Amino acid sequence: MPTLRLGDAAPDFTADSSMGMINLYDYLGDGWGILFSHPADFTPVCTTELGTAAKFKDEFDKRNVKMLALSVDGAASHKEWIKDINEVQKTEVNFPIIADEDKKVSDLYDMIHPNADSTLTVRSVFIIAPDKTIKLMITYPASTGRNFNELLRVIDSLQLTAYHKVATPANWKNGEDVVISPAIATDDAKKIFTKGVEEIKPYLRMTPQPNL
Repeated sequence: MPTLRLGDAAPDFTADSSMGMINLYDYLGDGWGILFSHPADFTPVCTTELGTAAKFKDEFDKRNVKMLALSVDGAASHKEWIKDINEVQKTEVNFPIIADEDKKVSDLYDMIHPNADSTLTVRSVFIIAPDKTIKLMITYPASTGRNFNELLRVIDSLQLTAYHKVATPANWKNGEDVVISPAIATDDAKKIFTKGVEEIKPYLRMTPQPNL
């Protein structure tokens, strides 16, 4: 099976979930999506992650991003586990968890890494653009929970750079200055970025975030 790479089309699938049957492309519609896998139901780190994801749903909604989780357990197991998540995380899981007992989706997205675990999915993250291409992939080991503030930061960067000829520097956060694309000559940049251009080096020019 070919390895997925950035820019590839996200494999479509139809699967059962904690909220019924879901087709990925239909579910995402014309918006963005984030698909993240979990090693198993009723596990400690996953419980904290799903609860945190639920608390972040409003932030994802603001960015037109739909969340979709997955593990290799069945829909009935997911529904029971959600009761625990809601109880211990003081929240309501408000997005679907895909049931992937046959590992069909896990195989499509290469979520099982045999040298880490031969049966359970690692903590994969895929951010999918409205054109259904993969814009970001991150893989964490089972022992490390994800940082959802970082995932929001990355989405802010992806959405900004998708529509403006800029890139975001190290540790950038929404509202901070951004890097002008090296493909744009400085004279042209000054016409495009009317808030100002700071030339640090000929190849490193900064400008205030253009969509604010």
